[in-house]
Amino acid sequence: MAVVAGLRAFGAKRPSWLRGNPWAPLSAGFCSPGSAGPARSESEPRLTSMRQQDGIRNIVLSNPKKRNALSLAVLKSLRSDILHKAESEDLKVIIISAEGPVFSSGHDLKELTDAQGRDYHTEVFQTCSEVMMLLRNHPVPIIAMVNGLATAAGCQLVASCDIAVASDKSSFATPGVNVGLFCSTPAVALGRAVPRKVALEMLFTGEPISAQEALRHGLISKVVPEEQLEEETMRIAKKIASLSRSVVALGKATFYKQLPQDLRTAYFLASQAMVDNLALQDGQEGIEAFIQKRKPIWSH
Repeated sequence: MAVVAGLRAFGAKRPSWLRGNPWAPLSAGFCSPGSAGPARSESEPRLTSMRQQDGIRNIVLSNPKKRNALSLAVLKSLRSDILHKAESEDLKVIIISAEGPVFSSGHDLKELTDAQGRDYHTEVFQTCSEVMMLLRNHPVPIIAMVNGLATAAGCQLVASCDIAVASDKSSFATPGVNVGLFCSTPAVALGRAVPRKVALEMLFTGEPISAQEALRHGLISKVVPEEQLEEETMRIAKKIASLSRSVVALGKATFYKQLPQDLRTAYFLASQAMVDNLALQDGQEGIEAFIQKRKPIWSH
């Protein structure tokens, strides 16, 4: 109990976008926004890689030999990369991509046998859920760049990102039912991204859909030829990176906050956000720049 109380106390000091995550205090405290996260032994394989330039952070799933399965270790590494200096004004947008022909095959089924036990299984799914909620609650937009197959929790990862750009060779599936493990957690993100009947067909049959079908149903934002994937994703990222971080962060938070509300409440929240936006330094700078017919100079 003392540990739980301490973690809750730590959570009270954290940014509001992290406090909204019920599982964040279980682990994110070890990787606070100003830190690089837990030290990784030089002998351990690099499960994800991260680089950042000009406000754009690229996070790459780097375990193609295991089809970029979202093992517990991979999920923790991904979480660390997402949280690293999340409050830094130098960070404007995050791109998540993968090495190899499979974006992600989902959970590592070898971790889900009886040998690991219920406590370990609970940690796997809580950590995965935490990562997915971090994508939603993170102050900067997060883009999935998909080139290949995204299944189960891999499909969940795509559905949880704000924007998803895929190559025309990509496909998406929630095939857990075929191995006796229904994709209940991927269904949370999938069911919020595509129409209910589309989600349920994917969940009940496990059959994949093409990139064009995923686009038509709203799972992804755009389909491009494979050779244009990186260029198009970077074009979107660079555009976002050229804008005011504070304005975009407010807009992202407001969009998701109003979405589940009734129409009256949604407009009330959005109206408040517009007023708050006008109170931002960059809100006034943008308007003044427009009136003066010049480019705005953002505060960061």
